[in-house]
Amino acid sequence: MLNKRYFFIYSLLMTTIVVASNFLVQHPVNGVLAGINLADLLTFGAFTYPIAFLVTDLTNRQFGSQVARRVVLVGFIAGVLLSILLATPRIAVASGTAFLVGQLLDISVFNRLRQQSWWKAPLMGSLIGSALDTVIFFSLSFAPVFGFIGPNDDFAIAAAPILGVMTAEAPRWISWAIADFGVKMLIGVIMLLPYGALMSVVRPMPPVARSA
Repeated sequence: MLNKRYFFIYSLLMTTIVVASNFLVQHPVNGVLAGINLADLLTFGAFTYPIAFLVTDLTNRQFGSQVARRVVLVGFIAGVLLSILLATPRIAVASGTAFLVGQLLDISVFNRLRQQSWWKAPLMGSLIGSALDTVIFFSLSFAPVFGFIGPNDDFAIAAAPILGVMTAEAPRWISWAIADFGVKMLIGVIMLLPYGALMSVVRPMPPVARSA
């Protein structure tokens, strides 16, 4: 009964993050940083989405990989349903695939490092998972080679200065991906604070951990 209650709580948190990110991704970040127009590169969704890795890691720490995968599946279903309603089929496929693969990789990396220093498992899991998540999402969404999933976005694939400030040019979606991953790295480091603070509360439960 206790496990079911916590599973519900973690699933609710994951769903909330996915819903919030799908809403906030529609709102660009207005501002300029080092000459970079952030509104051209980032949305507020980039700041909330990485919190999903914290939820996955806490679930994994307390109940093991099996339960963590179930929570990820809940988030995956919520994300796909929202993407179908709010985005194009191509974006929906890219979003769902990136979320699922990135989170599952996070679980795998976390499990390999969980016996080392307390910060290594959550940090490396989230960073490596985020890297793959970013590559999959932006490639499937905008790279012309994946045009069979859906129509290409002419604006996204048009050449422009990288990050809007460099002399070198690349398709705009490359700059979007770079900025997005930069934020994910930042949030991944920041999320070590709540993870560390909750370590004494969210303790591993051996019966579930052994079945993972």
